[in-house]
Amino acid sequence: MILLVVDTQKGCFDERLYSFERVRKNIKQLITIARENNVEVVYVQHDDGPGSGLDKATDNYEIYEDFAPRKDERRFEKNVNSAFHPMTGLTEYLQSKGEKDIITIGVSTDYCMDATIKSGFEKGFNLFVPSYTNSTYDNPYFDKETAYKYFNEFMWGTRYAKIITVEQAIQLLQSKISTTDI
Repeated sequence: MILLVVDTQKGCFDERLYSFERVRKNIKQLITIARENNVEVVYVQHDDGPGSGLDKATDNYEIYEDFAPRKDERRFEKNVNSAFHPMTGLTEYLQSKGEKDIITIGVSTDYCMDATIKSGFEKGFNLFVPSYTNSTYDNPYFDKETAYKYFNEFMWGTRYAKIITVEQAIQLLQSKISTTDI
């Protein structure tokens, strides 16, 4: 079991997100509980390149303060939506460790989270997405609440991942339940 934290960077994690406070609190709690239970926390950061507002030369590239990685926690970089794209090395890293079960949290629901979940599924990982641990912004086609609900309540759980409660995620991180019990 690992906890995968996707793109929770200062440049894309802010009050404009759907249900910001609830998502912030839940992500912070899961990171804390993972660390307390020796579950590896792995971060993925998005780099859109120079001048984009989300590039590694700016403070916006750094992980949001509440979720800051420890020095010994792994970080992977990407410039595409999926954390499992070959450029990141994440798939190979997890396979070398024999990891199959992944709790996935982060932003943005309709971009990088969606691509990561679908790609992880295709690579044979067992993905778990706790409710209100991912979020997004309004887009030209639907508002942020609709986007969140579409992916979390319709798209992912019926096809690509198990949608679980935060309480179930905590139990998984504490090894109080098995992934097969969900």
